[in-house]
Amino acid sequence: MPDRTSRIDFSGLIRDGDLVVCGQATAEPVTLTEALIAQAEDLPAFRMMVGPIFSETFSGSCAPNVSFQSYGVIGHARRLARVGRLDVIPSNYSAFCADFAAHRHRADVVLVQLAEAGDGRLSASLSNDYVIDAARGARLVIAEINPDTPFTFGAEWPEDVPIHTRVAARHSPVELASPPLDDVSRRIAAHAAGLITDGSTLQFGVGRIPDAILSSLSHARNLGIHSGLINDAVVDLIERGAVTNAEKGIDAGITVTNQVIGTRRLYRWVHENKAVAVRPTSYTHGQSVLARINRLVAINSALQVGLDGSVNSETLNGVAIGAIGGQLDFVRGANVSAGGRAIIALPATASDGTSRIVADVETVTTPRADVDAIVTEWGVAELRGCGLAERARRMIAIAAPEHHDVLSERLRGSTR
Repeated sequence: MPDRTSRIDFSGLIRDGDLVVCGQATAEPVTLTEALIAQAEDLPAFRMMVGPIFSETFSGSCAPNVSFQSYGVIGHARRLARVGRLDVIPSNYSAFCADFAAHRHRADVVLVQLAEAGDGRLSASLSNDYVIDAARGARLVIAEINPDTPFTFGAEWPEDVPIHTRVAARHSPVELASPPLDDVSRRIAAHAAGLITDGSTLQFGVGRIPDAILSSLSHARNLGIHSGLINDAVVDLIERGAVTNAEKGIDAGITVTNQVIGTRRLYRWVHENKAVAVRPTSYTHGQSVLARINRLVAINSALQVGLDGSVNSETLNGVAIGAIGGQLDFVRGANVSAGGRAIIALPATASDGTSRIVADVETVTTPRADVDAIVTEWGVAELRGCGLAERARRMIAIAAPEHHDVLSERLRGSTR
């Protein structure tokens, strides 16, 4: 009979050098991860694979005998990265997940949060990412059964993947509330909204700018959602009638996502909702799938954009503070979608006043050859089909005015 206690002793379960994979973002099994980190100093040294972290489980000083890996630095993962404890795997999200399916990454222990239906069926609930594939080859799979997590369709736990131990959750699932909008994000949203037509299918990420763009679209009609994640703003759009999923070309009437990241309001809405499908990454991010979607609009952000259009979403001053994530997957998907648009939206200046429009980016996340439109609070730079000189002129035009002279001088210097 599976263990259904709310406590677990990891001694004897973790072996020296093990790779422990845990659910990411709001799918983190906090009862399990808290217990593991609390007991870590009494366990053999092991490695831990994490994704975005929105809980308070991990600090820079936690579990000194544990080494951490991730595909990016998102949320509280910055606490680990800041002290040099997070090894970043520079991979597109689709490829990162595929590497588990192909056993390039091999998990020894998997910790997962699941929802259980009344008839005993299990669902991965808030995320249908790499955890199931990691569990297929793992020595030990421990599931935290959480009655507060929604049962979602598309993320059903496969019957052929064994669960060795079940633990009752002691915490509600992690929540991530939308940040308050500010004037800059609203101005960016106003420009970006002009690129989004009725009948478009949207992809977007977490943060103030995507939320501002979504909130500016309540007037739109027959929008669709096919995204790496959905948040509370999607519920708003559906309740206002802006999202119907009627003109996507595939999955008519269905909101498709890979992760559910929001608050209890969102979790209640997706629970046993057949109009929502939490699909695996091979589907949500797959190029052959994205190419079939009508008017796919990919909305992503960046840390820097160069005058040639190159996008950096990963590092600043040599320090990893972001991720490749699904940005390039969706940019390329939007580029091959009929009527699609790939939007990179960012503030023109950083919090310290430096320009985010730069002569040259330090890391290239999305190559200039894939870039479509760049949006700041100062306007839109349409780059597709433009030569380098024209790209630079358009990029300078959407930089903050106080940086125009310096950027123009850099441009003149590069052409001498």
